[in-house]
Amino acid sequence: MTPQPITDWIQLQDRFYRKQEIYTMIWKHMDLSKYMIAGAPYGGPIAMIRDDKKVLLLQKQQPVKPTIYLYTSAGKLMEQLQWDKGRIVTMGWTDTEQLIVVLEDGTVRLYDIHGDYSQFSLGKEAKDHSVIECQIWGTGLVALTGNFKLIALTNFDEIRPLMMADPGLNDPPHSWTVIPPQYTLSRHVEVLLATGSTILTVDAKESQEQPFNQGPFTKMAVSPNGAFLALFTNDGKLLVVSTDFQKIFTEFPTNSQASPKQLVWCGTDSVVLYWDQIVLMIGPFGGYIKYPYDYSIYLIPEVDGVRVISSDKCEFLQKVPNVTEEIFKIGSTTPAAMLFDALEHFDNKNPKADDHIRNIRPELTDAVNSCIEAAGHEFNQSWQRNLLKAAAFGKAFLETYNADRFVNMCQTLRVLNSVRYFEIGIPITYTQYIRLTPDVLIDRLINRHHHLLALRICEYLKMRIDRVLIHWACAKIKKSKDDDETICRMIVDKLSNKPGLSYAEIARTAYQVGQPKLATRLLDYEPRAADQVPLLISMQEDELALIKAIESGDTDLVYYVIIHLKKKLPLGEFFRIISNKPMACKLLEVYCKQQDLKLLDDFYYQDDRRVEMASMAILESYEQKSLEERINKLKVALKRYQDDKEHAFEAKAIDENIRLLQVQSQLEKELEQPLVGLSLSETIHKCIILNNSSKASKLKSDFKVPDKRFWWIKLKALVEMRGWDELDKFAKSKKSPIGYEPFVEECIKAMQQREAAKYIKNCEPAVRPGLYIKIGDFKAAGQEALLLKDIQLLREIRSKCTNHIIAQELDAYIAQASSR
Repeated sequence: MTPQPITDWIQLQDRFYRKQEIYTMIWKHMDLSKYMIAGAPYGGPIAMIRDDKKVLLLQKQQPVKPTIYLYTSAGKLMEQLQWDKGRIVTMGWTDTEQLIVVLEDGTVRLYDIHGDYSQFSLGKEAKDHSVIECQIWGTGLVALTGNFKLIALTNFDEIRPLMMADPGLNDPPHSWTVIPPQYTLSRHVEVLLATGSTILTVDAKESQEQPFNQGPFTKMAVSPNGAFLALFTNDGKLLVVSTDFQKIFTEFPTNSQASPKQLVWCGTDSVVLYWDQIVLMIGPFGGYIKYPYDYSIYLIPEVDGVRVISSDKCEFLQKVPNVTEEIFKIGSTTPAAMLFDALEHFDNKNPKADDHIRNIRPELTDAVNSCIEAAGHEFNQSWQRNLLKAAAFGKAFLETYNADRFVNMCQTLRVLNSVRYFEIGIPITYTQYIRLTPDVLIDRLINRHHHLLALRICEYLKMRIDRVLIHWACAKIKKSKDDDETICRMIVDKLSNKPGLSYAEIARTAYQVGQPKLATRLLDYEPRAADQVPLLISMQEDELALIKAIESGDTDLVYYVIIHLKKKLPLGEFFRIISNKPMACKLLEVYCKQQDLKLLDDFYYQDDRRVEMASMAILESYEQKSLEERINKLKVALKRYQDDKEHAFEAKAIDENIRLLQVQSQLEKELEQPLVGLSLSETIHKCIILNNSSKASKLKSDFKVPDKRFWWIKLKALVEMRGWDELDKFAKSKKSPIGYEPFVEECIKAMQQREAAKYIKNCEPAVRPGLYIKIGDFKAAGQEALLLKDIQLLREIRSKCTNHIIAQELDAYIAQASSR
């Protein structure tokens, strides 16, 4: 094994940088200087359109109409977008790899990689004064208008362009840039404008001039972490300052009066400037590296380096990772370097391998981990293998080592190598992959229609494959020219062995592309009614939506459909759909009884349900404020009950209720007391309380109140009004149909034991002892128990008695009863 060649490393003070060739470009004879270019980060695609500010000789097979070309980082053409709008101000990419195209009139288009787009406007200010420049970041943009005002949009998912504070400019700024919201203290976007010799900081509320007067600044760029700002002055100096302008970190004279074409950051370590035929990288302590180019290039900043795109290759410029430097730096004696050398000696059967392992034994775990991490930072697969072999060699000498890190890195490298393959063209680094996450990488693969690769990676990393299959099915529907039956069978066959997978999104896609029959077929396979039903409603399949909701057994879902149908359909059509579905009918009745009685009445009427209509009329009668209206409603109910011979009892009850209301109305006038609405028993009770026993008796007679019921009512009323004499007369008027025990009980409840005693003697002998006990007359209770010859009862009475004299008498009764 030979050590890694480090001839492509260049030292800058105490740091090393390297520029690696990633791809030989597939495109041919591409003069990048003639194009407006936008490169997406994280190894993303490249968008290009001919720059209308530059003269371009028309060549063979070149389209006359402007065209936006989308390429991978390997130069493979992904899509061509025929441009049919006005002049493009700038292009950029969102975090989800949507291409943003900003036009001079304030129109903004968001394209996906396959050319589908959505469009919106930045508002009247942009339209009236035009957009002259625009800065774009992953989730938003800021536009500079012709009258030097700023318009910010901070979320592409929620289109709300807002005017920022007025910077008060009369001339365009020399240069400007933005600090995205995630890197500002206020968590709002900030704009830095180079004007005069200083810089203005503008946010939504105010414009503030910074105490920094070393301008004018013709180029500026914010570092990926938002902490540093690189500035290029008109006299050729590069300044690196903190974004709060409190500290200057670097001041470097480039000796170039011309402003660079591009000024970008290489990670957060250094700044890269590009002029025609030269790239200048300036380090954190003022050192520099020059890279000459004989052709035009384009720089795409990354979180850990810079992608360099040229007509013939794609390169990656970065600071050499610390672990890589530790292993391969000339003369390195770090444990990781010695472990790597030990493997080479072992392969050569050199005993020095054992010496190396012995020397680094205390740090062997760290050495293994460093080799594993260094493998992740390599693009070259042979060096990945060599470093992993070194790590595997080292961990063989460790008694305990958790191999998860080794296994995870092997998996990660296999994923990275698969997406770096030139046919895929995503040259993502290990650092970028960790920050981006596997989930987002899968999203990017499926958005590019690399479904098979995305599926294999998901299976390999044990991730859910649902979204891959769903996206594949949606893409198949959009592109396939087969008939509905063929497409449906193809999709179902592919997804049938994935239980629980949702077909709702697939069906929605079919409906959106004008295939409603296919959408309905696919929804038959949707296992979740909560996803199935709303989509059927949006597809105008109202009755089918109701059927599916009922089949699910989810009452909330059925209610959802019923309420939707009620709002949407004419009443007759609504009832037609509902009427032959018992569950829907019952739920509609429950809903209407609480929310809409009129609708329920209409429902019963169209279905000729007279008994239910009568019940509705009764319910409505209780809501009427006037007696006349209430009686009229009851008469309607009476008529409907009379039409059905099987409900004669109900008809009679309603008739009596009407008569009672009429009598109560008359009594109210006579007695000047509220009576309407009381029950018959309550009305009789009220009459007795008001000393109108005659009217109470008349009510008894008119409504044929049974004697037992009437006696109970009058008993309770007389006790309530403390009419003890009347109660006594009432008890003696004739034999009580309810007996006399109720008289005793009601008097006891009223705390009138003396009155209660009057009626005990009229009660049955068996109950008298208990009643006497209740009023506290233990002597009388004992006498009654003696007459019953109940010794056990006598003893029970004796146990409850606390009066000494009466207790002696009770003892005598017990003795007397025992002697018999």
